[in-house]
Amino acid sequence: MFERFVPDPNAAVLVVGDVILDRYLHGSTTRISPEAPVPVVRVDRTEDRPGGAANVAVNIRSLGLKVQLVGIAGTDPSAETLIQALTGADVACRFVQDEDFPTLTKVRVVSQHQQLLRLDYETGAVPDTEHLYRHFLEWLPGAACVVLSDYAKGSLDRVGDFIAAARAHKVPVLVDPKARDFSRYRNATVLTPNAREFEEVVGPCPDTDAIAVKGLALCRNLGLAALLVTRGEHGMTLLNAETGEARHLPAHAREVYDVTGAGDTVIATLAAALASGFPLEQAAGFANVAAGLVVARLGTASVSPDEINSAITRSLVPGTGLVLEPNEVAHAVSAARQRGETIVMTNGCFDLLHAGHVQYLAQARGLGDRLLVAINDDPSVRRLKGPGRPLNDVEDRMRLVAALGAVDWVTQFSEETPERLIGLVRPDVLVKGGDYSPEQIAGAETVRAYGGQVVVLPFVEGYSTSAAITTIRSG
Repeated sequence: MFERFVPDPNAAVLVVGDVILDRYLHGSTTRISPEAPVPVVRVDRTEDRPGGAANVAVNIRSLGLKVQLVGIAGTDPSAETLIQALTGADVACRFVQDEDFPTLTKVRVVSQHQQLLRLDYETGAVPDTEHLYRHFLEWLPGAACVVLSDYAKGSLDRVGDFIAAARAHKVPVLVDPKARDFSRYRNATVLTPNAREFEEVVGPCPDTDAIAVKGLALCRNLGLAALLVTRGEHGMTLLNAETGEARHLPAHAREVYDVTGAGDTVIATLAAALASGFPLEQAAGFANVAAGLVVARLGTASVSPDEINSAITRSLVPGTGLVLEPNEVAHAVSAARQRGETIVMTNGCFDLLHAGHVQYLAQARGLGDRLLVAINDDPSVRRLKGPGRPLNDVEDRMRLVAALGAVDWVTQFSEETPERLIGLVRPDVLVKGGDYSPEQIAGAETVRAYGGQVVVLPFVEGYSTSAAITTIRSG
């Protein structure tokens, strides 16, 4: 039995560091500028998200814990936008607002789901860290864990004082480092550098043995309990100074769409798990799974405990690699749609899987880039087919359908029809097999209303679940 991530809703994590406003300008690109060899983007949508330490705080809150954020911002409209977004995400924050230190803002221009340009608005002015430290001390006694999110923008110039105060209160301190001199993070509990940051400090590491030797030595020299080195497609390496062990965690990402904010998700999940009472090794495992989920989404994003637990289940149980909980479907479909992929959806009981089903699903998959299959849960099958059905429970039916090469995702629904799920997912193509007319298909009106397509595929002759069951029961 694997360990599930169950957050402690009463635990609080205190986040301190460089808060950033991430602004995304979305638009279409159809021509090259006559003024220079660059694409012209016609902006049609602007999106603002919390970034930096603010993104860490939002990630922790989405994992079900209380979170308090301390940072420095300006007195400008960007600060107002950032505070409003954090308040909407239920993040308690105290900002030192300095008119001589404009709010750090990163503007990304995105077209056709690709980032074309990033503009950084920042200043070389020194922020007011004295008031920042006072806010930190006021909130420290109620914290189960402290996260220091260092983007090298000046908020953590006194990082040693923050670490010393937290350790004096016996509160673990996690640091996402940016400085090339890790000695400034001496006596922290865990550092979470990426591979590039780690090698800039310890030198080249051609293999995992080198990472282990140099990383454990660094832990001893700096008084760290552990290092968690994030290594992209190679996963993560956890170096535990107390046991002297190195644990290599393989990457969980099936698709990498955008790595923006992945480091924030890693340290946020690690902190949330430690604050909830999980041991370091288990917390690192949760962080690894969360990283694999977030890189499949555009821009800074967050994950939920349900998503982490479902991803763990899929990785451990054969044949469940594509099974999603109903509340996960919208995220998966949204990420695919942002990549420009066409979503096809169908539904059914799939009680006894046969060759007709296989051919039907292959035909449905040919109508787009991704196929989502929604399966009736057991009570809804009994209502439709009678008290002797289903023969196989919904978990088994989902695993069997997920094992088919044509299927991308499988989920379940409990209503008589999947109409509510169709409204949530908004597939580009809704498919049904049999003698239906498009008007008779549940959800067809909804799909056509937003411009989607409804397709009826004929059943494959000679195959019928009900006939097969009758034959079996008659001997």
